[in-house]
Amino acid sequence: MQAARGHSRRGLNGVIFGSAGWRKMKKSELSQKICAVCQRPFSWRKKWEKVWEDVKYCSDKCRGQRQASKAKGGGDAV
Repeated sequence: MQAARGHSRRGLNGVIFGSAGWRKMKKSELSQKICAVCQRPFSWRKKWEKVWEDVKYCSDKCRGQRQASKAKGGGDAV
């Protein structure tokens, strides 16, 4: 699998393939999301490769805080 001359192709694992060969992607080039709890940006991680669309929280701590607030009745009120 080779890209056309002068063009590059990005793989799912954050590695770019181009005419110069493989190179690792810079952290600044990774996609980012905003955490639903702390509102801080967080970057794509290899372990989230297959479920990146479903990731909402930057850490287990934030995920736990969100679940705790829902249990107390402090969830999103509409």
